[in-house]
Amino acid sequence: MSKVVRLISTEGDLTVIATDSTDIVREAHRIHNTTNVCSAALGRLLTGASLMGSTLKGENNSITLRLNGDGPAGAIIAVSDYNGNVRGYISDPRVSLPLNNLGKLDVAAAVGHDGSLTVMKDLGLKEPYIGQVPIISGEIAEDLTNYFAKSEQLPSVVALGVLCAPKSEEIITAGGFIIQLLPTATDDTIDKVEAGLSDIPAVTKMLVDGLTPEEICRKVLPEFELDLLDESETEYKCNCSKSRVEKALISMGEEELRNLLEDETTEVCCHFCDKKYTFTRADITHILNSSKA
Repeated sequence: MSKVVRLISTEGDLTVIATDSTDIVREAHRIHNTTNVCSAALGRLLTGASLMGSTLKGENNSITLRLNGDGPAGAIIAVSDYNGNVRGYISDPRVSLPLNNLGKLDVAAAVGHDGSLTVMKDLGLKEPYIGQVPIISGEIAEDLTNYFAKSEQLPSVVALGVLCAPKSEEIITAGGFIIQLLPTATDDTIDKVEAGLSDIPAVTKMLVDGLTPEEICRKVLPEFELDLLDESETEYKCNCSKSRVEKALISMGEEELRNLLEDETTEVCCHFCDKKYTFTRADITHILNSSKA
């Protein structure tokens, strides 16, 4: 089980959220059979979505992050509920690329440098909130930082990481944190944040060294007194069901449903969890008749 914690400074000038998302990314890797660079790309987006989702207020609220880049991995999607439980999908999970010039997984090349990051928040209102910004690096953390600045006018620092075993493609650890300045922040607040981050290890290094999410928050902000707001356990969690798949089939329209009747059975696979749903010809006929009612 992964974990998200949220803290606020005693001065009320910033918040920080951190997570150990190792179990989430391991499950995503198991389901999608991702290569290391795709595990890193999908894992970072899942981690970011989980952190952002944990700030939602309503039980039925959700947030969807979608990266549409021009890289070989294709579209990458992560969806989180209000508790930080996430599910995700990557178009081509078996993309394999050489390490970049720093000797690290080349997530930017897999994602691409041209395209967009779309954030959709379903807050239970008539229409969802949708914000979209251009991809600026493809490294994902920088792109989320840019989104917060441009779409929400919220000065933020985002750090995300996934550490993979080079040969076995095992997920060793994964996690991240988001620091966000509140309206009461001053220039002194910014200076102290920058000082704390000036020589901070990578988030995966801190996790390997045994730091908990709360300890990571305190390590990256050593000059602030922080109070714990809340914490929650999170997991890779898909909400698919046969009834949801039936609604999706109905949305295809009568003509497409009639085409499905040509086969004895129709199999529908969930992109997020790879669960398969089988519908007989009789099932499709029932769905077709129900759609007319």
